[in-house]
Amino acid sequence: MIDKNITEKVEYCLNCKVKPCSNKGCPLENDIPNFIKAVKENDIKKAYEILSETTVLPGVCGRICPHMKQCQGSCVRGIKGNPVEIGKIEKYVYDTAKENGIKLKDIYNIKPNNKKVAVIGGGPAGLTCSAFLAKNGVNVTIYEQYNYLGGILMHGIPEFRLPKEIVKKTINDILDLGINVEYNKKLGVNLKLEELKTEYDYIFLAIGANKSAKMGVQGENLEGVYGGNELLEHDIKIDFRNKNVAVIGGGNVAMDCARTIKRQNPKSVKVIYRRAEEQMPAEKKEIEDAKKEGIEFLFQNNIAKIIGKEKVEKVELIKTELIQKEGEKRLVPVNIENSNYLIDIDYIIMTLGGTVSDETLELGLTLNKWGNILIDENYQTSDKQIFAGGDLAGVKGTVAWAARSGRDVAENIIRKMGLTKI
Repeated sequence: MIDKNITEKVEYCLNCKVKPCSNKGCPLENDIPNFIKAVKENDIKKAYEILSETTVLPGVCGRICPHMKQCQGSCVRGIKGNPVEIGKIEKYVYDTAKENGIKLKDIYNIKPNNKKVAVIGGGPAGLTCSAFLAKNGVNVTIYEQYNYLGGILMHGIPEFRLPKEIVKKTINDILDLGINVEYNKKLGVNLKLEELKTEYDYIFLAIGANKSAKMGVQGENLEGVYGGNELLEHDIKIDFRNKNVAVIGGGNVAMDCARTIKRQNPKSVKVIYRRAEEQMPAEKKEIEDAKKEGIEFLFQNNIAKIIGKEKVEKVELIKTELIQKEGEKRLVPVNIENSNYLIDIDYIIMTLGGTVSDETLELGLTLNKWGNILIDENYQTSDKQIFAGGDLAGVKGTVAWAARSGRDVAENIIRKMGLTKI
């Protein structure tokens, strides 16, 4: 029997014919009304099958997607009241399907062929691309620089938001489709594109853009300044106890860093954001949770300089005002003259987005003006045997959007191979 709480949530869905939650809100265009309808009918297997037509990450996305900015934000119910809690229903379907032993390989009717694709990077984009290629019979090998798969799902999202056990179950389910994995293979070190091109029909680059961007302010190279991506990815051991920590930025990575650090008993954690709260890209729930945990927010503040002899001692902030500039959709923060002030800070964590690694710049592929690998409408790079997606290609920065790019790449490769998509 379906859990009583879930019954109430699915009955609240209107099963809209126009499906704005799917067509407008969901990056993966999951058939949300129909998978919810299957849950109403107490058919979890059917609900999971419907989800599996478009995604292999329901257990992840059901937990960590910014639902109010995606599917739930487009829900018709949300116009005059609360939206359907789509994320919680998706999570329930995945968890229940796994409890009942339902696997992807039992859903997909795989007929192997002699086509071969190398996927470089085992994060959301790489895993999704691999799964949809394997579903269509392609022989896939993932090349991963670490000794584990998952990418940001494993080292970029804290355990309290996404349990590692869920990620491992998801990955194992995908690998059961017959996907091969080569671990500890780093592009440009012990993995060469030119060699892969002779062995595989196509190559998909999905290695992310996990090098933290910098602000370019004075003192940025002092000891005690870290990038949020590196802090999470490499599990850098820092003793934050009784220290004052500043997290710079307003996205979910900033919230994840601030909340992770807060659990280590610092003296204070301050999130510094140069715009207003309503402009923060982080999910509203993550911001509210951070506030409840005692994290302080300094909105409309910018860093003027970082001060210290060898390590961080203070930060000079300057207040900002928001103005509308011609040609800009968002209000632009402008520093207010003579509003500078100092605060005591021991550590600074920069979470201002990611840039591609130096190794990527040496691949010989054309880059766009932002430094990402340039792709066409089919995700092909300047080398037509090589595709790129996810953060590496500048795709919108959520797990669902990365997964969508991986699925799109798989479908484009399948089409170019002359295969019939299942």
